[in-house]
Amino acid sequence: MSEPVVRLTKLARSFEQGGVRIDVLNGVDLEIAPGEIVALLGPSGSGKSTMLQAVGLLEGGFSGKIEIAGQDASKLNSGDRTCLRRDHLGFVYQFHHLLPDFTARENVVLPQLLVATSRPDAEARADQLLGALGLGHRMSHRPSKLSGGEQQRVAVARALANRPQLVLADEPTGNLDEKTSERVLAEFLDLVRGQGSAALVATHNERMAARMDRVVRLHEGRIE
Repeated sequence: MSEPVVRLTKLARSFEQGGVRIDVLNGVDLEIAPGEIVALLGPSGSGKSTMLQAVGLLEGGFSGKIEIAGQDASKLNSGDRTCLRRDHLGFVYQFHHLLPDFTARENVVLPQLLVATSRPDAEARADQLLGALGLGHRMSHRPSKLSGGEQQRVAVARALANRPQLVLADEPTGNLDEKTSERVLAEFLDLVRGQGSAALVATHNERMAARMDRVVRLHEGRIE
């Protein structure tokens, strides 16, 4: 049996607010297999984004154990955690967070250059992804010249550019209209499955969650 891409053991996160302790995550246990797409379902405020920040090694203050690609993140220094995040993870957010001064193509090329991909190979990969997302004719446009759906497609291409083992998506179509949301989600799932990545997709949308391989629910800080 293959090693999970990510394994969470008793993951917990608490905050103090007005002298009151608030448990956002309360002993989360979860494993995601290679190539598995998992929906993390829960209402707004249930801790989905906090959990994705933990898995993405984007924030401290957590207790418990986070293992990614067989490495225990708690035993790594800051530099090694950054390398683990860079080499194994991809991110898609509700808002695209594209670099405004760069074209669609350049936004997909840049993360590849950070892992020492040659520019010709990075450009070829960007062209392939953007073409698959129907943006072959929009690659030279900056984000301000793209629609919301087009910007989010560029964000998907950027997240997948380095062929991460695990893609973390936080309400990836939550800022789009229903028709565009359905199309972007379908394209996202096709590309993730096509390259064999695993994914953890946070959503409050039951219909979206039903299209994943497995659904887990976050309730009162625990996985159900």
